[in-house]
Amino acid sequence: MTAHYEVRGSVAVITLDNPPVNGLGFATRSAVAAGVERAEADPAITSLVITGAGKAFSGGADIKEFGSPKALAEPNLLSLIAVVENCSKPVVAAIHSVCMGGGLELSLGCHYRVAQTGTKVALPEVKLGLLPGAGGTQRLPRALGVEPALNMIVSGEPVEAQMLAMVPGQKLFDKIVDADVVDAAVKFAEEVSEKRPLPKVRDLKARHPNAEAYFQFARNMVGGMSKNFPAPLRCLEAVAGAVKLKFDDGMRAEREGFAALMLTPESKALRHLFFAERVASKIADVPEDTPLRTIAKVGVIGAGTMGGGISMNFLNAGIPVTILETKQEALDRGVATIKKNYEAQVKKGKLKEDKYAQRMALLSTTLNYDDLKDCDLIIEAVFEEIGVKEAVFKQLDAVAKPGAILASNTSTLDVDKIASFTRRPQDVVGMHFFSPANVMKLLEVVRGKATAKDVLATVMAIGKKIKKTAVVSGVCDGFIGNRMIEQYSRQAGFLLDEGCSPQQVDKAVEKFGFAMGPFRMGDLAGNDIGWAIRKRRAVERASMKYSASADRLCELGRFGQKTGAGWYDYLPGKRDAIPSPVVEEMLAKHREAIGAKKRDISDEEIVHRLVFALVNEAAHLLEEGIAQRASDVDMVYLTGYGFPIFRGGPMCYADTLGLFNVVQAMKRFAKNPMDDGAFWTPAPLLARLVAEGKSFT
Repeated sequence: MTAHYEVRGSVAVITLDNPPVNGLGFATRSAVAAGVERAEADPAITSLVITGAGKAFSGGADIKEFGSPKALAEPNLLSLIAVVENCSKPVVAAIHSVCMGGGLELSLGCHYRVAQTGTKVALPEVKLGLLPGAGGTQRLPRALGVEPALNMIVSGEPVEAQMLAMVPGQKLFDKIVDADVVDAAVKFAEEVSEKRPLPKVRDLKARHPNAEAYFQFARNMVGGMSKNFPAPLRCLEAVAGAVKLKFDDGMRAEREGFAALMLTPESKALRHLFFAERVASKIADVPEDTPLRTIAKVGVIGAGTMGGGISMNFLNAGIPVTILETKQEALDRGVATIKKNYEAQVKKGKLKEDKYAQRMALLSTTLNYDDLKDCDLIIEAVFEEIGVKEAVFKQLDAVAKPGAILASNTSTLDVDKIASFTRRPQDVVGMHFFSPANVMKLLEVVRGKATAKDVLATVMAIGKKIKKTAVVSGVCDGFIGNRMIEQYSRQAGFLLDEGCSPQQVDKAVEKFGFAMGPFRMGDLAGNDIGWAIRKRRAVERASMKYSASADRLCELGRFGQKTGAGWYDYLPGKRDAIPSPVVEEMLAKHREAIGAKKRDISDEEIVHRLVFALVNEAAHLLEEGIAQRASDVDMVYLTGYGFPIFRGGPMCYADTLGLFNVVQAMKRFAKNPMDDGAFWTPAPLLARLVAEGKSFT
């Protein structure tokens, strides 16, 4: 069903029914319009109520139809709102649970609105790089007031209905009820059935006592906060139009703004992110109805930075955690760090004292593996060395109950090899959290060759419960994120060989939108980590070429912030990256030793060499089946590596530029004698997509 029609006395009740959030798809719009026409034609009907089935009034547009002809097919949302608004009989919106986007715009087209306490109300289009396109920027300022409406539209954040009902002079809601909203709306509809003329939001005036000064102030504020995102300022101008233009002229300006934003790369990137986030949880050969294992208690091996952060995720979700360590001092330090993190949240007002107490009450500690025997999920977060992992998993295999999921937080090691240390490889999976684990959203779920489907489904579900963006990766060295970042880092090193300074590379990348450039990132993570990887590579893959500059840096003991010196110098207690004359001298000697000639390199070349290195390696990952889809790669980089959101991830960015242009640039890079020319051979998938005129996403 898409909409139900029923009669309650003299009131026709039209109920949107398009799960899960009653999206306003073509069939639903058509059914609602038909319901209004049916009520109009029935002389026994004196008024109408529009509501939503299930757990929403309406969440807005039907995402299943995004980009399809059905999204714009008549009656489109504007046409449906006109049908409702022009109905000769009173139409009352019975709003509950969720009323967002087009759902709110539809309700604003009704003559009256009755809302249930606790209803989340929002116009979130700005989060997709758009503005409300069905009258939201024109009707909400008229119904709610200019300033509160602008705040809602520019932020896109939901507000509870009872809070909006407290705005002085608001005409958004005629009634707020705690009881059944449909019953209340039917009763209200009966009461107003004879009232004429019918009130229309479009006939209200959007006024502000000092509009010109207010909007100029708002432009300064919004412009400063929305760097790289054009939608917030466009939203502001549309709301300003509600004040200074006639309604129909304001509607035309709104539609022009919506159409212009639809074409921006920023909106394309944000819409790509919206869908990528939702599809990442879907696994091709794991049915959505796969039975899940119960996760009522979690064990964590290791109370260090990662173990403590991982534990906090589960405590935050109300799941009991037992942390195991080899020494009491290590346990005490780990628990003290968890307490410190929570106390900082309490101090900032982000966590209430009672919630803090509840979370700490869920935490227990042990030095004995036997105390993990009743855990449903056990995650090891120990030193990244295969011998250490082997010892842990053999112990877990001996004590964990049948059906318990055994997970490794490894960032690079072979999950299949780890699974082989047990007699239950089907229960072993990788759960690669990113540091700090209690903050970073990304969770790489590494699927071993023997990992059971219900294990995978359960881990993906638990990832959602602890509010992570879970992305599935196959087994390979570094999985998706770290395998790609190695190529990015190699290019950064070659740029130093050719004459760039660390700060020049970092500034170019940060100007592009990355949270942090590769050399600042190295100093933060610890340059000795990359050094260890390169030493391992020298044995395992001797043919892989690196700049030796990073090795020279580590030989000087400059491991980064933890030693007060890395690619940059650092003052005690501060994290400001100060260009280092020592590094400058070291690089000059290094270039002289390898016979490198310094050349001028543009910011564009710096960015494209780093980003296209990610793209080409990701194409290999897709070809090999390590990553399921290009959008999963983007999710990894957007949520775990600081890739700029407004560019949509490396694969979306490559598509925006055009894959033909990406490959042409790679051919130029391959001619550089200081670079690894072989790497720039396009991956088979990339070459194939260019030949077929296709894109990744």
